[in-house]
Amino acid sequence: MSAHLIDGTALSRQIRAEVGQRAAALSARGVTPGLAVILVGDDPASAVYVRNKVKACAEHGLHSHLERHPATLPETELLARIRLLNDDPSIHGILVQMPLPRHIRPQRVIETIATTKDVDGYSVQSAGDLMAGLPGFRPCTPYGCIKLIEATGQPMAGKHAVVIGRSNTVGKPMALLLLQANATVTVCHSGTPDIGRHSRMADIVVVAVGRRNLLSADMVKPGAIVIDVGMNRNDEGKLCGDVDFAGVAPLAGWITPVPGGVGPMTITMLLVNTLESAERAAANLTSTAHTITST
Repeated sequence: MSAHLIDGTALSRQIRAEVGQRAAALSARGVTPGLAVILVGDDPASAVYVRNKVKACAEHGLHSHLERHPATLPETELLARIRLLNDDPSIHGILVQMPLPRHIRPQRVIETIATTKDVDGYSVQSAGDLMAGLPGFRPCTPYGCIKLIEATGQPMAGKHAVVIGRSNTVGKPMALLLLQANATVTVCHSGTPDIGRHSRMADIVVVAVGRRNLLSADMVKPGAIVIDVGMNRNDEGKLCGDVDFAGVAPLAGWITPVPGGVGPMTITMLLVNTLESAERAAANLTSTAHTITST
């Protein structure tokens, strides 16, 4: 057996093409989806991520508003900028690039973003909506993972899924999204004595820890779907994930490569969230206009 590669790059292109079509239709109605991106400091990796997000917006019919601030920016000024963007009707999503300088509290920043514009899906409100099964923004990386699993054509309902990692940004929301898909979910983490005992029973394994070769072939059930969220570098400096790809690929049924798997999907789902926010705003405008006309 040799695993089928789940091509995140190809799936990303397909979804982005659909985003472009929907954004064009929305623009024809007078609403251009707008994403505000705020970068504080001069972290090189953050600068690359921001540049890629702005580029993706430009290529698919979204308007981007980029703000760059020095690392010395006071927290109060950053929060003031966010509040102004909350009130800007041309902005449908707000993203503050992490990490932030030490004097700025990330959760305070996240909670200042209007719930209707929290396209990263990181706020307590968004997390609560996800837990309660209510409509809302889904964190982009686990949302992308769900799309990758769907691309295999295999149902998630009734399957046993193991999520390795319990972060607020990937592990926990990933588990909740799998539960919504009617999978039976086990979450493993650094306090789990024998992760392999759980992962060997899994039909779906999602690994999001940040440790190279964490998932080896002896930890995988033959035919399983393996989603590798990890981003590491090997001894030669090349990108690799949390999965021992060479060992696991001959055993798994489907597997995501690194790079080219989960990575391309994260920004893609950010575009989707921003577009959906703009569509909701446009629907509210139409509803308001209809009410005014009727009265």
